[in-house]
Amino acid sequence: MSKVFPKIGKAITMAVKDGGPDPDSNPKLRLLIQNAKAANMPKDNVAAAIKRAEGKDAIDITEINYEGKGPHGVMVFVECATDNTNRSVANIKTIFNKGGGQMLPSGSLDFLFDRKAVVEFEIPEGKEIDEIELDLIDHGLEELEVNEGMAYAYADFTDFGKLTSGFEELGIEFKKASPQRIPSNPQDFTEEQMNEIEELIDKLEDDEDVQAVFTNVN
Repeated sequence: MSKVFPKIGKAITMAVKDGGPDPDSNPKLRLLIQNAKAANMPKDNVAAAIKRAEGKDAIDITEINYEGKGPHGVMVFVECATDNTNRSVANIKTIFNKGGGQMLPSGSLDFLFDRKAVVEFEIPEGKEIDEIELDLIDHGLEELEVNEGMAYAYADFTDFGKLTSGFEELGIEFKKASPQRIPSNPQDFTEEQMNEIEELIDKLEDDEDVQAVFTNVN
């Protein structure tokens, strides 16, 4: 939680600055509040994040991405939200270098990932998964998976708002909804290799400016 709450809070602050503090008229904020609720983030934290965006001394937060190659050739895409890009690039570069990898030029990994809207939810009682799938196709649904009791709905990134609105219209609560980068050609690594890769990912996710980390691990 020590890592999750600040990241959600920063995203909420950015959403408020972009679209205002009213979740009814700001779909992005409404979605983030739902994600905060699913993560058991206290309401006071959410209110504080909204207030930070409205204050006179509110800092500007920039969204910026970094790409790199990690140990054993794993490809890593890092999404950041920062008030100091110089600090961010220095920190991310150091983490890559110390983790047996290196930073790559911006745009190097675009072809390796497909941007998708992903909604995670539990299948409501009395509803069949096939029925839900048919209902969501009109809202941009491309694929629906069920894994260990949880369902995952996938749509193109551009249909993110359309897909989440579909869940609202159907009255289906979701656990989490987020844009993700799905590897188009995922690679397998040995258990020993994965230990080093996961160590790098953990260090990246621990950085205060990092919002999400994506890899081409299968």
